[in-house]
Amino acid sequence: MSGAGSTEPAGVSGVGSTEAQESAAAVTISGLEKTFAKGGTTALVDIELELRPGEFVSLIGPSGCGKSTLLRIIGDLVEPTRGTVHVGGKTAHQARLDRDYGIVFQDAVLYDWRTVGRNIELPLEMLGWDRKRRQERMREMVELVELSGFEKNHPWQLSGGMQQRVSIARALSFSPPLLLMDEPFGALDEMTRERLNGELLRIWDGTASTIVFVTHSIAEAVFLSTRVVVMSPRPGRIQGIVDIDLPQPRTQATREQTRYAELIREVRRLLRLGGGLDVAEDHVEQTLIVAEEGL
Repeated sequence: MSGAGSTEPAGVSGVGSTEAQESAAAVTISGLEKTFAKGGTTALVDIELELRPGEFVSLIGPSGCGKSTLLRIIGDLVEPTRGTVHVGGKTAHQARLDRDYGIVFQDAVLYDWRTVGRNIELPLEMLGWDRKRRQERMREMVELVELSGFEKNHPWQLSGGMQQRVSIARALSFSPPLLLMDEPFGALDEMTRERLNGELLRIWDGTASTIVFVTHSIAEAVFLSTRVVVMSPRPGRIQGIVDIDLPQPRTQATREQTRYAELIREVRRLLRLGGGLDVAEDHVEQTLIVAEEGL
């Protein structure tokens, strides 16, 4: 998977067996608004967005801007107040029933009494796969996330980064067309986070999944994505979309490129334009960019 996406909507060959699904976008959001009944808080307004199959799209914005709410609406975990969401040409609700996506949260949410292998197999058990088929797929996924040899370990025997890799393997075990990730590396130290960024891109390159990724880190969003969707403070709107035209594969050397720093500045500019970046945050980002550029 290489190259950056365009900000212009365009249907391409995608998920599903019917002619309509083959030409459908991975995700289409139209006229979306969300107001929570309790407290009357409006989290999202005027959301229009289309994602193509195979994209890696990050949602970034200040705390409380509704990016996690938007992710949950796509996943049919929260219902919109107005508007529509389609996943692979289906309603979000039907896509959930058809298990068209996997979800990874900030916490790995693994079952401590199950081994790594049995945690990965759980969705396959729910789908009724027989034991031989489950174990074959589990071994494939363990190899994909580079955890071979840890199949019989329990989650509490693993580091936080390893637990997240198990969570990713479980979410991808049934080959979902769409993977939703809500700050999956937010609780990890910076070195582990950067390493897992690279591993996630390797895993993404080995699948056909579209990824929607929520993060607070500008640098992480730019490093991972084909496009970055910048959101304004609550009520959340799409302030702008930045195409990320960094070449693939991305490595540590990518973080040293001038273009990488330029794209970070563009995302920061949109955040500031929307009022989502205060002076203190801007100072921190400027310091990081100077370091990353080696100046």
